[in-house]
Amino acid sequence: MKSTAYEEVSKVAEAGNERIGFLGLGVMGLLMAVNLVKKSGCPVYGFDVVDEKMQLLKKAGGHTATEPEEIYKTCSVIMQMLPTHETVIHSVKEAVRLSAPETVIIDLSSTAPHIISELNEEVKGARMFLADSPVSGGNPKAADGTLAIMTGAEEGVFTRIEPLLACMGNPVHTGGVGSGSVTKLINNTIAGAYLAAIAEGYAFAAKAGIDLRTTFDATRTGFAGGPLYENKVPKIIARDYEPGARIAVHRKDILNAKAYAHTLGIDLPVTDVTLRIMDWMKDKGYIDIDQAGMIKYFEEKMGTRAGRG
Repeated sequence: MKSTAYEEVSKVAEAGNERIGFLGLGVMGLLMAVNLVKKSGCPVYGFDVVDEKMQLLKKAGGHTATEPEEIYKTCSVIMQMLPTHETVIHSVKEAVRLSAPETVIIDLSSTAPHIISELNEEVKGARMFLADSPVSGGNPKAADGTLAIMTGAEEGVFTRIEPLLACMGNPVHTGGVGSGSVTKLINNTIAGAYLAAIAEGYAFAAKAGIDLRTTFDATRTGFAGGPLYENKVPKIIARDYEPGARIAVHRKDILNAKAYAHTLGIDLPVTDVTLRIMDWMKDKGYIDIDQAGMIKYFEEKMGTRAGRG
């Protein structure tokens, strides 16, 4: 049962009266913030350490903050899409210090569940609300506003922020605070294994002398196909490793999944294989390229070269 207070703040959000802050206008964050500007009817204030990113948000109709403190002090909903645990923790602690009670902090980053749980205690102590709301889908889905959004939050808080999250994709309430982060780990262990399998398969095709484009056309409508397949295989064929989603970010999620599995007393043997490949990519200096670049591991192991670039 939602309280009257929650019902009222939900109406505020639906009426477009929330003032939204968006911290982190990186590869996906800028695209997500632009969708908020276009669809929410709310004023959106963005901040990034790269001024060019803020100017792009401004060009799209958003507003720019001169410093993060402006967002913490003036916005009723603070979204953050940040690259590391350190930046996530710092940002939430600054919001706790500077933001007003009833402010909602939405962490769209891929953050370890135990960190979310620890931060939630501090946020609750400041009479504010935290939602862990990681996303999946990469640049294409960030651009067209169809990201998968996994949100852990109190039910009333989810009601308040759902209209805003829907501007960026398809939000699903996964349960209490922390559950969104666990769901994202599950998503990325599956996606990591799938990416490794795609890379292995296309290196296999190259070694066998089979045309990769023909392989793609022949298999894309079968069980192997799907959104990830459609996104990554053309990049493999073109040897295009410009990051839509960096291996480094995915590897962080794999490490978080392994750590969380340890707390449950379980092993993740398939995920271990994915991590071994990503560790090789890191050792070889490829950690910041697109996940499609995982094929480099199999090219070396098989003595082949896949793609036309």
